[in-house]
Amino acid sequence: MTTAFEPIKIGRLELKHRIAMAPMTRSRAYGPDQSPTATTAEYYAQRAGAALIVTEGTQPSVIGQGYPNTPGLHHKTQVEAWRKVTDAVHDQGGVIFAQLMHTGRIGHPANYRDGLTPVGPSAVRADGQIFTPKGLEDLVVPHEMTDGEIRQTIEDFAAAARNAIEAGFDGVELHGANGYLLQQFLATNANQRTDQWGGGPANRIRFTVEVVTAVAEAIGASRTGLRISPANLLNDIVEDDYAETYALLVDALNPLGLAYLHVMEAGAPEFTAVLRAAWTGVFMLNPNTPGSRTGADHLRLVEEGAADILSFGQLFIANPDLPHRLATGAPLTEADMSKAYGGDAAGYTDYPTHQPA
Repeated sequence: MTTAFEPIKIGRLELKHRIAMAPMTRSRAYGPDQSPTATTAEYYAQRAGAALIVTEGTQPSVIGQGYPNTPGLHHKTQVEAWRKVTDAVHDQGGVIFAQLMHTGRIGHPANYRDGLTPVGPSAVRADGQIFTPKGLEDLVVPHEMTDGEIRQTIEDFAAAARNAIEAGFDGVELHGANGYLLQQFLATNANQRTDQWGGGPANRIRFTVEVVTAVAEAIGASRTGLRISPANLLNDIVEDDYAETYALLVDALNPLGLAYLHVMEAGAPEFTAVLRAAWTGVFMLNPNTPGSRTGADHLRLVEEGAADILSFGQLFIANPDLPHRLATGAPLTEADMSKAYGGDAAGYTDYPTHQPA
């Protein structure tokens, strides 16, 4: 029986155990050109005991930014700043991937310096609001991407992946979940195109497949992961045919030999077993745990073979030494989510490690 505390290889990397830190937006990129700061480096270094850290969503281009103060990987200043983060994590023996996140239609002109309009597969507004420097604002109708803009965005992802490696990251994870651009192309309500990028499932998976393929060609498939979340309703997503769509997606990506597939359970947790059976590589799971947090009792999912790696979110915010606590049965601290987004070190780097009595 395999346990969560045994090593595992992803690509060419051997992880020391199977407890990963899930990507979580923190909106503290206060450095020049939306770059991370010394406090960011401290935050991630504190959590280097994770088998794998996946960073907060990081935009691959200016137009890929959705929220205030999220970091990028498309400017030299950002690359140099991220190098200090990766150095700090590596100095503590950690492994760190950058999550590349293009938010697509989930954005607002007030969050761009030049007042740009968010983009999407179709000119379909998502129902909801987004935080801006002026407060909550209604989401806007996105600009429908042209074929040329789609191809440029694919190259933007590849360029950002190359920047990530230059910045010292061990790899990248592509964000295909939570209603952002990749999932918008997969979704039946957000993607109403009739060209090669829309229509049936075979066309709607095309953008994600081409982004993943371009990144794998740029930095190597062994350093490339993908996060998906079938039937996730977040950010006004509807996926009427998710079972067919994601089965096609997995079949198309299996031959690439990616580092891992990262599944965030949401609207269809029963579908996870189908994906697990279909995926031929390392399978990372952020399980659906309604009414609770992913905790020590969920480590059995590794033992049962439901996943190769488990990713933990909020518990890693409040427990920088989470793997140690899970291994020893130490008490777990709950995160103060009122301090999750923006702000200073409070609720960011001030959570202590466990001190035995």
